[in-house]
Amino acid sequence: MVKKRFKLLATAGILLALTLAGCGNNKSADSVNNEAASAKSKEEVQTLTVYSAGPDGLAANIQQAFEEKTGIKVEMFQGTTGKILSRLEAEKNNPVADIVVLASVASMDGLKESNQLLSYQEAENASKMNRNWSDAEGYYYGYSASALGIAYNTKNTKDIPTEWTDLAKPEWQGKMNIPDPSLSGSAVDFIYGYTEAEKTAWDTIQLWKNNGLQVNGANKEALDAVITGDKNATISGVDYMAYKAKASGEPVEIVYPKSGTVVSPRAVAIMKDAKNVEGAKAYVNFLLSDEGQKLVTDAYLLPGNNEIAVKDRAALDEIPQLKVNWKGSESKQLDILTKFNDIFR
Repeated sequence: MVKKRFKLLATAGILLALTLAGCGNNKSADSVNNEAASAKSKEEVQTLTVYSAGPDGLAANIQQAFEEKTGIKVEMFQGTTGKILSRLEAEKNNPVADIVVLASVASMDGLKESNQLLSYQEAENASKMNRNWSDAEGYYYGYSASALGIAYNTKNTKDIPTEWTDLAKPEWQGKMNIPDPSLSGSAVDFIYGYTEAEKTAWDTIQLWKNNGLQVNGANKEALDAVITGDKNATISGVDYMAYKAKASGEPVEIVYPKSGTVVSPRAVAIMKDAKNVEGAKAYVNFLLSDEGQKLVTDAYLLPGNNEIAVKDRAALDEIPQLKVNWKGSESKQLDILTKFNDIFR
């Protein structure tokens, strides 16, 4: 009886040992799977998705410097402000972007108003940024800006225009263009700012139309026409592009009318549905840092921090400016764009 009971316990012990061993193996496999999933998750979190409206060279330089400084890999999509907004709309039910950089602060303000941005009031160096270019509640920061002037071909232009109305004179008949505001965020900013600040602006625009003003693609296409001599001047020429072309030896110069022009801020923001919020905050901090701001000036843009010296271009206080209120401007811009298209249809 005792012998039989011992054999039963021994058998039970063996079965128990095998069962525990089996459980141990299953636990180990689960642990391995969990660790692999965790590692993959960390890898995904360490990747930051940035949608940027360029400029191309600046965006690439910022990406490289940020990755080297933080070890966070950046997945970059570059396009015009319009293309980025279209992509955000298409991905609304499955958001991808962590960071968005737009060439129009009006469009960025529209993203804030539609509750698509995350506030980051604690951003490093936020107090150094131009208040007129940034949101007071920390939803976006104007980290850079361009001024929109008259870019002209130095070989073909004898009398340099000093006022917007100069381009309504007979000598400019058929010799000027303007970027299409439906393709260029800075161009729609110009039309909005110019017509808001100047009472006779629409009359002047009509005179330009009567004088053969051509609507000529996005910013690059418009400026290329001036560089090649096909046109003599671009109205609402983006100054950093003209300065860069000039530095490359192209026959182009930029002038700001004495009565004033529009300074168009370029803003950065964190998307509300960002997956990598900490990485996104690090990216904003980098753009607002002295290192990031110096990269901005290397691209001939105006820095958001006025303490950073500009390079081979006019400083902000040297540019005559029109006073523009950007708050709630996106909805007004739709009316502006419609009126502009009606004139040039």
